[in-house]
Amino acid sequence: MNGKKRVFSVLKHGVILLGIFMMLLPIYMAFVASTHSVSDLMKVPMPLLPGHDFFQNYTKVLFKGFSAMGGQAIWPMLLNSLIMALGIAFGKIVLSLLSAFAIVYFRFRCRLFFFWLIFLTLMLPVQVRIFPTFQVAADLSLLNSYSGLILPLLASATATFLFRQFFMTVPDELVEASRIDGAGPMGFFWDILLPLSKTNIAALFIIMFIYGWNQFLWPLVVTSKKSMYTIVMGIQQLANVADQVPQWNYIMATTILALVIPVVVVLLMQRLFIKGLIDVEK
Repeated sequence: MNGKKRVFSVLKHGVILLGIFMMLLPIYMAFVASTHSVSDLMKVPMPLLPGHDFFQNYTKVLFKGFSAMGGQAIWPMLLNSLIMALGIAFGKIVLSLLSAFAIVYFRFRCRLFFFWLIFLTLMLPVQVRIFPTFQVAADLSLLNSYSGLILPLLASATATFLFRQFFMTVPDELVEASRIDGAGPMGFFWDILLPLSKTNIAALFIIMFIYGWNQFLWPLVVTSKKSMYTIVMGIQQLANVADQVPQWNYIMATTILALVIPVVVVLLMQRLFIKGLIDVEK
């Protein structure tokens, strides 16, 4: 029996290690490619160990730029993506918290109808409503601005649903106790609900941050100035060069740099993220 358990444990760990290897191998190969010259990458077989052009490639991409990007460095793109991701994450959480709070704790006519109306917006992602959303943004002079990048993506039916489900598990005794203590609705929200929602907020923040960071279609539509390009747009522009061989070392360096900020955010908040996911499931 112990032998079977040991074999089963070895198999489980083997599958996990295989999965980790398959996920990390493309990232490793991208990093290796980012440390070589273009001529090295054109050789067969492709180098499997890091090269000697690490600082040269990353410095040029991050601060100097090159012809395929019109001489534009990518650090402004990283900044634009960071501002957009933070704005979307904070905005979605704030709106979802307030809407879920109103739906659960306020009694008004057709409140369930409004909740399901919000939930039905999951069937209409940005890709489906891209034209009317662009028209509204253009009419409000939001093109080529951070407001245009952020505001149309703030509504989140998923986050509203998750917060609503969590608020419905909060005991009614807490509501009554806060009323006895003289706390108003916003006092109850600020002093009781927000601290209880900390782990859920952390989990949703990471999910929404990655969602905002990876946006491509909407920034592509709403921006035309290079100063407002995001890092995902920069990678696409690098890969789709005309009449010349893509500079894969610079493309891979840009890709690795684009991974750094999301990875740092996940690592800093991983404990709250995991706890938040468990709490959401409960």
